[in-house]
Amino acid sequence: MNKAVKRIESTDAAWEDGTLGCSMEHAAVAPADMERAIEESLGMQSISIRLPKNLIEAYKLIAAHHGVGYQPLMRDILQRFAPEGLREVMSHHTNKAEEVDHRLEEWRKAA
Repeated sequence: MNKAVKRIESTDAAWEDGTLGCSMEHAAVAPADMERAIEESLGMQSISIRLPKNLIEAYKLIAAHHGVGYQPLMRDILQRFAPEGLREVMSHHTNKAEEVDHRLEEWRKAA
């Protein structure tokens, strides 16, 4: 028996509103090599980290409030922190280098 297949026009709106692309009937797990290729192209690396349960629950609540997953939220927060952390490291080492330069200049004057 041949069932008539209902065709849905492939428009941007159909993809955006979920008419297309959201059917569990047609969903499949991507092969491992495809997942690796996608992660590689995005510059992503999977890690394992142990965190307190209450911290994870807090992230889940915050993420739900913002309508996102907790792991993408954690990634976003880490990405926001890294540049400021790097600036702090650079500032610390710049100050240390300036101290060394100052001491060297004093030694040269004393010599």
